[in-house]
Amino acid sequence: MSFVPSKVFFTKGVGRHKEYLSSFELALREAQIEKCNLVTVSSIFPPHCERISVEEGLKLLSPGQITFAVMARNSTNEYNRLIAASVGVAIPADATQYGYLSEHHPYGESAEQSGEYA
Repeated sequence: MSFVPSKVFFTKGVGRHKEYLSSFELALREAQIEKCNLVTVSSIFPPHCERISVEEGLKLLSPGQITFAVMARNSTNEYNRLIAASVGVAIPADATQYGYLSEHHPYGESAEQSGEYA
């Protein structure tokens, strides 16, 4: 069994609820990955890994499946607090080399600023 991914997709979700865990669940539902057992990993984009669409990626997942994820997440209970979370990717031109994924989870940055930074 190889733990090196051959495909990757990117998704996102936002959850709003007074309870932290409920808001996280709602974000996972919006991202359409609530059915997975997520295991966070550090940020290496493997050689020969293919970027696929969310739709294609979701077809490969089964309920209860252990799913490795690079995840950026942020939360607050402060009224009107501006928060963001983003994942950036650096894919090498040479597919035999590995790249990087970067997580960023700031306060006070817009979605665009956060995405550019990541």
